[in-house]
Amino acid sequence: MATFATSDQLLVIIDPAARETDGESVRIAKDVLSAGAATKVCMPDGPEEFARVLARRGSRRPVVVGDDGALVRAVTLLHRQRELAGCVLSMVPVGGTLGVAHALGVPAGAVAAARAVLDGVERRRDLLVDDSDGVVLGALRIPPVAALAEAPEAVAARGWLRPYQHLVRSLAARPAPVVPRPGPARLRIEVDGETVVDLDQPVEGVSVTPGGRDGLAEVEVRPLSVGAEATPVRAAGRTVTVAGADFRYRADVTVAGPVRRRTWRVVEGAWGLTVPPS
Repeated sequence: MATFATSDQLLVIIDPAARETDGESVRIAKDVLSAGAATKVCMPDGPEEFARVLARRGSRRPVVVGDDGALVRAVTLLHRQRELAGCVLSMVPVGGTLGVAHALGVPAGAVAAARAVLDGVERRRDLLVDDSDGVVLGALRIPPVAALAEAPEAVAARGWLRPYQHLVRSLAARPAPVVPRPGPARLRIEVDGETVVDLDQPVEGVSVTPGGRDGLAEVEVRPLSVGAEATPVRAAGRTVTVAGADFRYRADVTVAGPVRRRTWRVVEGAWGLTVPPS
């Protein structure tokens, strides 16, 4: 694992949602980072500007101040620019959805996370990449595990439409739509070309997680149980293909689909994240 010098220059990218959600934590993060390294602070107002700032980082190490969505956005952009392997990301988690960041080893709290940016080490992480060039950092779930979800337009408005705050408040005041709990799915699940569950076995859920042993993805399939709880089917491999009737899936914080077939492959050690020294 690589360590970082205090002479490193940082590009601090502050996500708009972080500024709206917890301005005090943002201020603390800026103060700690600026006191410990040469920093350039950017506050993009939209996804296009976020992408431009990241693309023009030069030799500066990017630090994302935001939630899981901001981290996924940065990794996705670097992956699609084919610059992920040569760029180490750092993060200060600020926002409401931080489960992915914490699971990856990013400390909770602005001060601890900012100190890890300055004094931490690089840890290489595996990545799931699908056949549409989407990425998964933490976990894939089929079907999406959520009985309640915000409307996508409300999420986008809260994060990116700061000039229209009256609209944002009106959207936020509306009750979140209820998403019906998905029923059993009939899916064919193949791991490294071998069928582990076929269409004749209804399943309640599927999870795929990168970062298993030897650069493999860990797959768990929960068959539909009648009476006694069914034993999960587990497998590990470098490629996972799911096919069947139209299905949706949650990749980290994003719900995608419906699709009838999707393949994910593991890219071992695809990206680097700064974490505290062990």
